[in-house]
Parts: sequence; structure tokens; C-alpha cells
Amino acid sequence: MKITVSIIKADVGSVAGHTIVPKEIIEVAEKALEEEKQNGKIIDYRVLNAGDDLDLIITHKKGVDDQEIHELAWNTFKKAADVAKELKLYGAGQDLLSDAFSGNVRGLGPGVAEMEFTERGAEPVIAFLMDKTEPGAFNLPIFRIFADPFNTAGLVIDPTLHNGFVFEIWDIYEEKRVFMQTPEEMYDILALIGGKSRFVIKRVYPKEGGKLPADEPVAVISTEKLYQIAGEYVGKDDPVALVRAQSGLPAVGEVLEAFAFPHLVSGWMRGSHNGPIMPVPFKYSKCTRFDGPPRCVAAGFQLCNGKIIGPVDMFDDPVFDYTRQKAADIAEYMRRHGPFEPHRLPSEDMEYTTLPKVMNKLKNRFEDI
Repeated sequence: MKITVSIIKADVGSVAGHTIVPKEIIEVAEKALEEEKQNGKIIDYRVLNAGDDLDLIITHKKGVDDQEIHELAWNTFKKAADVAKELKLYGAGQDLLSDAFSGNVRGLGPGVAEMEFTERGAEPVIAFLMDKTEPGAFNLPIFRIFADPFNTAGLVIDPTLHNGFVFEIWDIYEEKRVFMQTPEEMYDILALIGGKSRFVIKRVYPKEGGKLPADEPVAVISTEKLYQIAGEYVGKDDPVALVRAQSGLPAVGEVLEAFAFPHLVSGWMRGSHNGPIMPVPFKYSKCTRFDGPPRCVAAGFQLCNGKIIGPVDMFDDPVFDYTRQKAADIAEYMRRHGPFEPHRLPSEDMEYTTLPKVMNKLKNRFEDI
């Protein structure tokens, strides 16, 4: 049976600045989705948050980019934003960049990661939710999960993984994509995705002739960039991802292992700084120090005919304490740079923040040398 899993997220309002989604907003979303579950429009749902982002996980049989599902999510966000405005929450309705739904939430502000696939006898799925960063923050861990034998032992010792995977990579500036294979094109893939602000892994597929259908994705990442939609900085993109695991795919432990290194990502305070991504349990997803550092939570679940069993708080394990401490150490080091690069983003990336408004008042004071 083919099932669609959709994560649709938006920042509709938070408590104490950009810190965390309050329970009042979570309850609004749960009530809205429960009504749609009872009337049969969706199979199941979970409402989570990563920092100040409201994340809707929805299962259904309608496929990706379905108008009904996207409208349901949009209306849920609008209801939540209305309550956020009543409560005078910070950034109420921030990611809702239009007053009217137009058939799809893409281009309206919310981020989307969806995939349709044939549910296996046992179907483990992990939803990764990030806050205070950009879509390219997933490039390194997704590459490591599906292409790095030093991370994923199955690429070496499991014959069902030995053949590799197909990566769908987007150039989000030129709005183009390319499909590339591992391990044959590994170096070319790295040449692209190392430039994480422009080239972003969108999906990963099995290869032809393997255990799983080659046209059904095994990972998908949201790639919406808010400044490209709004024309100016209105908040970070806060990407989400879905990753399937086990039985012809990397094991759950191999998927999580890719997040044991707190690599540097762009975002953090005012979307203008580089800092470490910190894997945290749900209870630590609130971003406080310098509005950060950037966080990632992981919700693991099983699917049973579309019903969600779980989720399990995958980073709620002391084995990740070392990674969190390392991230705190890196955050301290980066913060000591203050307004200097490499803590502050390079000039070309700062063009999409509020800095140009500061620079504009100085432009007439420059003289020829």
C-alpha cells in the first residue's frame, strides 16, 4: 500500500522572542488535525515543534503536493497564527507570506518535505526538524548516511546497500536540478553540496535493480528559502527532512550517527552567523544563547497502514551529550569572533539579511581612491 508522509512547518508565533512554540499553539494544531482525521481526510498526524517552528507530520494516501493536504496545513497555520496574535506572541504569522491559499503552500512561506512510497512489512521513518538554519544544513548528514562508509557500515558489509544510491541535488539559485549516483560520482557530488548555501540535496533514491523501488524516495528535505520568497530577510528557513531506514537502507543507528558531529551551519542570530548544529531532545529544542545555537530534533516512528506508532525522541540519549558539549564549545569559540567572519556570514550571504539597510546610509560617504 502506498502511503504519503508529509511534514509541513511554519513559524506562526513563539514565546519570549524566537524561543519556543507554546502549548496553546500546539493544542490549536492538534484540534484542527484531529477533526480532519475523524472525517477521514488524513490517516494520522503528530504535532511537534523545533524551537519556534510548528511542525505538522501528516500521513495520507493523496500523494505529494496534494491541494487538500496543503490547504489543510495552511488553514491549520492560519488558525494557530490567529491565536498567536491574540496572545501577542512574537513573530505571529511570520512565515505566512500571503493572505490567500493558492493550491499549494510552496512559495507561501511554509517549508515542505513529503514522500510517497510503498509501505514495507516494517517501515521505520525518522523526521528531522531543524531550527535557526538553512536547507543546506542537511547536506553533510544526508551524504554521510547514504554515501559515507565511515558513517554507514552497511555500505561496505550489506550487499543490499553496496550498490549505492541516487542523489537529487537542487541549485536553488538557478532553480535547476541534477541526478547523480554514488559511489561513482561521489567526488562530483561533494563538489556541489559542499557549497551548501546554493546546492542542496533534495531527495535520495535507491538504484535500479535493488531491493526497493527506484522511483520511491528514501529521504527528502525541504528546500524553501524564505528570502527568495519574501524578497528580504524574514527569518531563517528552518528545514525539515524525512529519512526511511532498515531493510535495504541504512540502519536507524547509522542514520543517527551522521548527527554525532556538530558541523557548522549558517543561520543562528538574525540568520547572519555560522554555528554548530546541536542534536537535542525535544525538551531542549528551545533556542536561547544568541537565539541558538542551531538545533535539530529527531522523531522516530513506525508506520502501520499509515498510522503513526510513536514518535520516539531519538536524541534523548546521554550518548549524544558529548556531541552537545562539543557544540557548546564550538558555539563559545565562534561567539568570541563577535561581528567578524567566519562567525558572521560572508558578504554575499549578508546581502539577504538586514545589513544592506545599514550599508545603504554609508554609500554616499565613500570616495574614489
